[in-house]
Amino acid sequence: SSLATNLHATDIATVQIGTPPKNFSLFVDSGSSDLWVGHEECKGYDVGDCGAHTFLGNSSTTFNNTGHPWHIRYGAGFVLGKIVTDLVSIAGLQLKAPHKFGVAMEESPEFASSKIPYDGFLGTAKSHLSQQHAPTLIEALRNEGLVKEGIVSYHIPRALDTMKAGAPVKNVGELTLGAMNPAKFNASTLVTVPNVSPTGFWEAPVDEVRVNGTSIGLARRSAILDTGSTLLVAPKEDVSAIHMLIPGSLYTGTRWIIPCTTNATISLVISGQEFPIDSRDLLFLPLNMGRLKGYCWSTISEMRGVSKPKGTNISKTGGKTTSWLVGDVFLKNVYFSTNLDRDTISVARLAEQPELAASEATELKDKTAD
Repeated sequence: SSLATNLHATDIATVQIGTPPKNFSLFVDSGSSDLWVGHEECKGYDVGDCGAHTFLGNSSTTFNNTGHPWHIRYGAGFVLGKIVTDLVSIAGLQLKAPHKFGVAMEESPEFASSKIPYDGFLGTAKSHLSQQHAPTLIEALRNEGLVKEGIVSYHIPRALDTMKAGAPVKNVGELTLGAMNPAKFNASTLVTVPNVSPTGFWEAPVDEVRVNGTSIGLARRSAILDTGSTLLVAPKEDVSAIHMLIPGSLYTGTRWIIPCTTNATISLVISGQEFPIDSRDLLFLPLNMGRLKGYCWSTISEMRGVSKPKGTNISKTGGKTTSWLVGDVFLKNVYFSTNLDRDTISVARLAEQPELAASEATELKDKTAD
């Protein structure tokens, strides 16, 4: 069996925890493996409490605090807490045995702020990465036979595509457990490759990189597919090679800027299939919010020490880094799926969406991607 749950506001899924069950909005992160929510006594680091979020604790009659300490540090932010067990369900799939996960007793401002639209994290990388030394939720579902295979499949929404004339439309994202949803992708473009990460990430080999259809000589790279990252992060030399072929791009000394009106296309070629990035997704915020047709920060960024994915050792060939951290910049443009049992990654182009009216397309082009 398999069931799907909607992803709202980019990568957020609803999970039920406790007795009686509470709904928790969890950020789905394919670049980490821990599930955590805030504890009822959670404190923010230098910011008071942990904000207007849903919390877990003794109000759940099935809650059990093991007392074992736990912490995790992300590229931005950290949480400290305890290992607990409680009943967990997602998309109607109810684990019979109490699941082991974390509650945060202290959160950094990146998570404690009431402006943050989620209550915790749902890590979907392999359990090798778990700071809790616990099976991931998909592993637990598979082990209980609630899904036939340890598959997690993602259709990540683009905020601009989920709005029409200022009102939400039905093109929300989707997280599918135990299978792929063929309605969401173009089957003729589907490729499946081995996971080349030895450390628990989902890392796909990349044949080549193209800018505006032309290969730029970046062969034998690999992409750590990380829904927890907004950007595409790569070594400085690779990032420079890409931007040099984007007309009007400029280097500030630390980051690249590109025209907000760019129509450049960057593609990753995986197992012979080309996967282009929509030019809207190359744009971060405008340098000047009053000039939406001026320059925008690029969403393709140089790799620095703090940008390495959550403490992993980036693979190298001949002393040169070959792994890229590939976030939603790329992932919004594809359907992708990970298979624990086969240790493989599948990627496909998205199924065709209804064409936008010309006026709508122009309106979207004048805005920046989320």
